[in-house]
Amino acid sequence: MPTATAYPYIVKNDGAPACLESHPRVRVAMLVMDYRSRGLSPDEMVLHYPYLKIAEVYSAMAYYFDHQQEIDAEIEQEVDQASRDNSSKARDPIWHKLKAKGLIS
Repeated sequence: MPTATAYPYIVKNDGAPACLESHPRVRVAMLVMDYRSRGLSPDEMVLHYPYLKIAEVYSAMAYYFDHQQEIDAEIEQEVDQASRDNSSKARDPIWHKLKAKGLIS
């Protein structure tokens, strides 16, 4: 008989991203991005975000490793949305001046 795994400090409501109970704006995906893209360990995350407890970060990472497909899909959606947002923005006039001078690519 399968048993349910509890993740202390993590809240996952239907349709909403998994987040920290004490800091609802801190999503598991955010901590995973720090882990994957910046190479931060849980100990380093606590140094960068002093309002977090080490137990919260480890619980978030445990949740990620048990729900990797869910969190990776959430991250991929965010990256896609950011890419769409950046490509649809009108460029600032200063960008066009710098581009014309060859100072940016």
